Amino acid sequence: MTHGDDWNGVRNLLCIRLDNLGDVLMSTPAMRALKYANPERRLTLLCSGAGAQVAPFIPEVDDVLVCDAAWVKNQAQGNAGDRQLLAALDHAAFDGAVIFTVYSQCALPAALMCHLAAIPRVLAYSRENPYRLLTHWVKETEPGAGVRHEVRRQLDLVATIAPEPSDLRLSFALRPIDRVQLNQRLTAMGLTGEGPWIVVHCGATAASRRYPGEQFAQAIELMRGAGRKIFLTGGNAERALVADVARHCALGPDLINLAGELSLGELGALIAAASVVVCSNSGPAHMAAALGTPVVDLYALTNPQHTPWQVPHRLLYHDVPCKYCYRSICPQGHHACLAKVPPQAVASAAMELLSARAEVALCRPPKVA
Repeated sequence: MTHGDDWNGVRNLLCIRLDNLGDVLMSTPAMRALKYANPERRLTLLCSGAGAQVAPFIPEVDDVLVCDAAWVKNQAQGNAGDRQLLAALDHAAFDGAVIFTVYSQCALPAALMCHLAAIPRVLAYSRENPYRLLTHWVKETEPGAGVRHEVRRQLDLVATIAPEPSDLRLSFALRPIDRVQLNQRLTAMGLTGEGPWIVVHCGATAASRRYPGEQFAQAIELMRGAGRKIFLTGGNAERALVADVARHCALGPDLINLAGELSLGELGALIAAASVVVCSNSGPAHMAAALGTPVVDLYALTNPQHTPWQVPHRLLYHDVPCKYCYRSICPQGHHACLAKVPPQAVASAAMELLSARAEVALCRPPKVA
């Protein structure tokens, strides 16, 4: 199959990514390749409710369809959403679809929806022969032949129909209003909206990917030696988790709890102005990568392919024989891949990235007016 093949004329393209916010972000370089292959192409993202939050910040996306599909882990019940999705696909008359999955997921349920909606071209990875469900089938080789980074996996998929773009960064385009609203929020709290600062995001959707709260607090206390404001962030559902971390820290004007307070755009603006982000393997790690902010990633060894992409970072974990379990809750009950990472290592990694960024800033030539 040559680049494009019979895809060059596809103008109404559906990209399917039905898992989480970070997974959508890691698919953006591949979506950019598809967009650049035909300047007249309109790209619609079909994603989960969680993934839809980030869609306004992805310039490659023209429209969004939202479905918490039955074959993906979510809180939806019944089949009403899936029936509505099929009707929406039928109405949209897409002339092509690309299905993005991690290697442990099956693309065929989404492919069946595309088939029933009479989408004439469908591309995806599949382990088993999809027969008529996929017109363009790329054989699944992971994990047996090795595991690629998630970004590279999706770029390799679309490389069968579109050339790779020169820009392989993740997409997260801040809007002016996001910076304005963040500054207004900080001013109302008596804080300056000027960085640099440290962002610490304590939560993660899966319990198996969360660094223990008391250890997070100890790391934060050690990082306060850098003399930077430290902002604690988290979603509305993580307020209690972040409050528990804050309770183990000494009070002071340099530690600000913003959990549950920020919109996603405001969080992006906060991360963009930070010197470093300290977090678990979660959406903010990939937002930081997209925005060029260095990351200390407390990387639970649940899976190997979601490390920060194209940004200075430090991966912190404790190697365990049960690694790559793909579990949301530690099946061994010891959480050792994260619990055995000492807080001193977290603080040291943050200080290293702060120092490296300061050296880069000193080496930059002055701007010429």
